[in-house]
Amino acid sequence: MPNEVLTGAQAIIRSLELLGVDTVFGLPGGAILPTYDPLMDSKKIRHILVRHEQGAGHAAEGYAAASGKLGVCIATSGPGATNLVTPIMDAMMDSVPLLAITGQVNSHAIGTDAFQEADIVGITMPITKHSFLVTDASEIPATMAAAYELATTGRPGPVLVDVAKDAQNKKFEFSWPPKVELPGYKPVTDPHGKQIQAAAEMILASHKPIFYVGGGVIRAGANAELARLVELVGAPVTTTLMARGAFPDSHPNHLGMPGMHGTVPAVTGLQKADLLITLGARFDDRVTGDVKSFAPGAKVIHVDIDPAEIGKIRHADVPIVGDAKVVIAMLTAELEKQLAGKKPDFGSWWQFLNGLKERYPLGYVDVDDGKLSPQLVIKRIGELSGPEAIYCAGVGQHQMWAAQFIEYERPNSWVNSGGAGTMGYSVPAAMGAKVAQPERLVWSIDGDGCFQMTNQELATCAINNIPIKVAIINNSSLGMVRQWQTLFYDKRYSNTDLHTGTDTVMIPDFVKLADAYGCLAIRVEKEEEIDAAIKLAIETNDRPVVIDFIVGRDAMVWPMVPAGVSNDAVQYARDAAPIWDGEE
Repeated sequence: MPNEVLTGAQAIIRSLELLGVDTVFGLPGGAILPTYDPLMDSKKIRHILVRHEQGAGHAAEGYAAASGKLGVCIATSGPGATNLVTPIMDAMMDSVPLLAITGQVNSHAIGTDAFQEADIVGITMPITKHSFLVTDASEIPATMAAAYELATTGRPGPVLVDVAKDAQNKKFEFSWPPKVELPGYKPVTDPHGKQIQAAAEMILASHKPIFYVGGGVIRAGANAELARLVELVGAPVTTTLMARGAFPDSHPNHLGMPGMHGTVPAVTGLQKADLLITLGARFDDRVTGDVKSFAPGAKVIHVDIDPAEIGKIRHADVPIVGDAKVVIAMLTAELEKQLAGKKPDFGSWWQFLNGLKERYPLGYVDVDDGKLSPQLVIKRIGELSGPEAIYCAGVGQHQMWAAQFIEYERPNSWVNSGGAGTMGYSVPAAMGAKVAQPERLVWSIDGDGCFQMTNQELATCAINNIPIKVAIINNSSLGMVRQWQTLFYDKRYSNTDLHTGTDTVMIPDFVKLADAYGCLAIRVEKEEEIDAAIKLAIETNDRPVVIDFIVGRDAMVWPMVPAGVSNDAVQYARDAAPIWDGEE
């Protein structure tokens, strides 16, 4: 049977279908127009027309983060492609499998500053796992297959495929599967046995071990393996911002989130440990604080699929390159062999940590300003929605409160921008998550600043029957910046008042805005209205829901380690450092 003759554009769509892609988010334009024509005929791919390319990128990220599958976005050349730069960078920082397909000007015009030309391959080179420029239609099948493999294997990440317009129009003989050649790309999934043995011996020799769990455990789908290892060892667990849900919050071994706004037991546990069992985490500055003073007495076992991360920031005494799921299972088997039915004794270590848990539980102080407590609002969203829901946060105070006051019991229930800290992430990410998991309740917990960057995607949600719930934690401010101005800039509030809340001009009025976008719009200003509004949002599934929660602007995120200082300087509340009496 002869191979089918297709245009390059048809080959792009056919390749996506054969790779199992069922959803793409995009916005057409001149240079990608040839591809949009056959896309219309596809019976296997749902295209969701966004209102801004950034929304397409974050929606693809949310889709990937909620499902574990590849997220796909499409944009045209020039400004369309450059609008994808932020989500591409976001995906790179958080290891999200993302395929960005962009149109490019005709190949003979590349480099001439043609209309809507941008060197998107060059622009995104530092923030992609790999980038392709396709000028020959016959290269499309192999390029698409390679892009899929690169984005979804090893350490997942974003891959860009930029296709010249004439390559989209040209016909060629399409054949599948193509031969994929990726010289030098050989992700190591299976660790070295001797390293596993050494890690097990180090764990059994330690007195104050702690699991330092990062987002890599979620990307690897290793939560069940992690649970078995923790039960076997009996050591405490911390889960980073990107790892929330990798280990159940309800488990007694869980100390909570470490880092700048981590719990006192988690931050202190890492500082006082004699061994860090680091799984899929990368010693990010928001976790370590001043890295020279981070966990000064601890040896390090560092497990990561990306060899570049091991030893990059902190020396690893036992470096293990491999897939977290495989490594953890092998480490568990080795420990079972070495333990031979015994249980390690970490009694005095737990006595110290349990003392911290009792003295410094996660909580908050109400600011007596007549406004809602943001922590209470978010806590009630979590309690009324439950662990099976998905929570997508923007960036800032509301993100930290959502990470702190919602209990996460399962992986992929917490979707946020950790490494890049991208304002505008939440609404489109929630949209993508809801498309990936239509049966789940999906919340976008957003700030009034973040919300104004991508709220146009509410139109996309309304038109495409994607009934997300949006909780705007409206303090009429760029809240986290204002917190820093309060603490470190003598309350000089330079350009952080957004005028969106009560007692202001309220521009925009979020209720009117949401109504204009076809959403159910609710404003909540009194504590006794919180639960009813959340319940109404949960029950409403014929359209998106937006709740404008009017909260106080003086509420702060605590605990806190100021940027760049030692984690020993953690403050439980303002001007209140923990007291370490009872330390061994």
